Amino acid sequence: MLLVATPVLRDPNFDRTVVLLLDHNGEGALGVVLNRPSAMAVADPLPQWVAHATEPAVVFVGGPVSPGSAICLAHATDEVERDGWQPLFEGLGTVDLSRSPGELAGAIGDLRVFAGYAGWGPGQVEGEVEAGAWWVTRPAPGDALSTDPGTLWRAILRRGGGAIAAMATYPKDLSVN
Repeated sequence: MLLVATPVLRDPNFDRTVVLLLDHNGEGALGVVLNRPSAMAVADPLPQWVAHATEPAVVFVGGPVSPGSAICLAHATDEVERDGWQPLFEGLGTVDLSRSPGELAGAIGDLRVFAGYAGWGPGQVEGEVEAGAWWVTRPAPGDALSTDPGTLWRAILRRGGGAIAAMATYPKDLSVN
């Protein structure tokens, strides 16, 4: 599922973000922010993976938790199970970056690297959704590795229609409206 920040959410870590939930259970939830590219090129920390990186080929800020760690999402190019690949849904999965790209040759296509992640304790994300801070929706193909992350938040809200779509035009600062 995607968590799409609404104007109710005042946490600057998540202002106008789209979060892909990777895990959600009784112990909490974990995801990555899909629309926060950093200025760091993938080639800087992971030169061996840059040929697989989708545009923009930069490391994304996955969230405020553990920014020194990395999570890598990629599309599968085949159905073969391989060490270093963990499927999630619809051809999307995670890649073990400690492996070499050669070990996964032919198994993965485009990938994106995220520094850190977004995390919630038990019941926390549910409370935020109930308070109206997040709109929950299913991802569309291409959302997770969008080549235009700057427009992703608005595009997903517009797909929601009605009052949800109206949030896409909400100004960052109401005082300048």
